[in-house]
Amino acid sequence: MTLWLIILLTSLISFAVAALSGKWLVPFLHKLKFGQPIKVKDGPEWHAKKQGTPTMGGFMFIISTVLTSVAGCLAYRGWAGLDFLDTAATNRFYMLISVLVFSLLFGFIGFIDDYTKVVRKNNDGLTAIQKIILQTIFSVGFLFCLHIFGSGKTSLNLGFWESPNLGIFYYILMFAVIIYLTNAVNLTDGVDGLCGSVTFTAMLIYTICCSILIETELSCFTMALAGGCLGFLIWNLNPAKCFMGDTGSMFLGAAVTAVGLVLHNHLLLILVSLVYIIEALSVVIQVIYFKITKKKYGEGRRIFKMTPIHHHFEMSKWSEYKIVITFSLAGAFFGALGIALVLMF
Repeated sequence: MTLWLIILLTSLISFAVAALSGKWLVPFLHKLKFGQPIKVKDGPEWHAKKQGTPTMGGFMFIISTVLTSVAGCLAYRGWAGLDFLDTAATNRFYMLISVLVFSLLFGFIGFIDDYTKVVRKNNDGLTAIQKIILQTIFSVGFLFCLHIFGSGKTSLNLGFWESPNLGIFYYILMFAVIIYLTNAVNLTDGVDGLCGSVTFTAMLIYTICCSILIETELSCFTMALAGGCLGFLIWNLNPAKCFMGDTGSMFLGAAVTAVGLVLHNHLLLILVSLVYIIEALSVVIQVIYFKITKKKYGEGRRIFKMTPIHHHFEMSKWSEYKIVITFSLAGAFFGALGIALVLMF
């Protein structure tokens, strides 16, 4: 059994588990009446027809990723004859577990948020302060694991240039990166199939980079998540039979960010995450411009028809499929630049 066969099987089994679990999970969520509350102000008015679509479908790829990535990693270690006396390989295994636990903890934040919305029957879940407190605690824990089991480097790696060691300031900066990117991925989940498709592409790019950098244990995770996202898309592409909810998008946000930090290639992380970054940046730009123009002219003005920017394209009469395909292709293009960067440097 070759290494790539193990990784491929990991992805295929994850796909099957995610896709088949939907046959049980979607009716179960319907039975519990765990439908997504929709606020018109949070999206185009025609999104109102999606009211009541089951949420928390992210459990499909969460369960499949956890089960198959650990199983795939253990199968690889057995095939390669690795044991826990091999410190470097063992640290890579612990780093994989750290990435999994970190992603699960952020998924837990999303679950609390989703559950609160469902119980209250509106779109108001956890407060911003409550989310930040939980995200801070879990992020600090992951950065500690990164320091213990990771490369230990505290420099910024942009491929063509690496900064001097930043010490504790590196972790402060990476904390800010985690908070921004995880919430950026969360914002990307606003069109049927969008977040799952973009993340599927990101995980394929990461898998190639993990192979180049010989991060085999981590590639089991990236391929498991890629397969899980693909299985989930069977239920989530327009018209969506189920939404991933914050449960899924927060899990994905943590996963995308954590893998990039473990690889310690910050320009790669930026390129792979650029679609998410632009989504969140569009919101920031819109809010700032609105406040400035309101102060200057007495009324707020907008640059985009609606943010995050995928809603701008919706308001411009783009179909949801066109948005998903365009954004995914953009992610693949930027990701290809990231692969080239890894190969060159």
